[in-house]
Amino acid sequence: MSENQPNGDLTLRTLAMPRDVNVNGDIFGGWVLSQMDIAAGITAGARAAGRVTTVAVDAMKFIRPVRVGDVLCIYCQVARIGRTSLAIEIEAWVLRDRYGVREKVTEAMFTFVAIDEQGRPRQVDA
Repeated sequence: MSENQPNGDLTLRTLAMPRDVNVNGDIFGGWVLSQMDIAAGITAGARAAGRVTTVAVDAMKFIRPVRVGDVLCIYCQVARIGRTSLAIEIEAWVLRDRYGVREKVTEAMFTFVAIDEQGRPRQVDA
């Protein structure tokens, strides 16, 4: 994971709003995590060509705070494909104050399992 340029495809962009702050005045880490889960789910679902479910969040690293007014940009790429699972590498970057400097704020690896309509694991085509 590069410190200068995002790795992966830009999958989600959203604006950090005042309603998303924690008691310290920064954006709540759980909000950032949920945005990453949404973006990773989009990537995993597209690659698995169907429903997926999050089964693990690995190596979550909060690097810098997200602030109100920052544009949160989530970049995703498929890191590994198993028989029924996919590992998605995620980087979250911000544009400070909507137009400013771009900084990496969070990185993680999420694991998804492809599921059928009954919620049972199904094979991911290679």
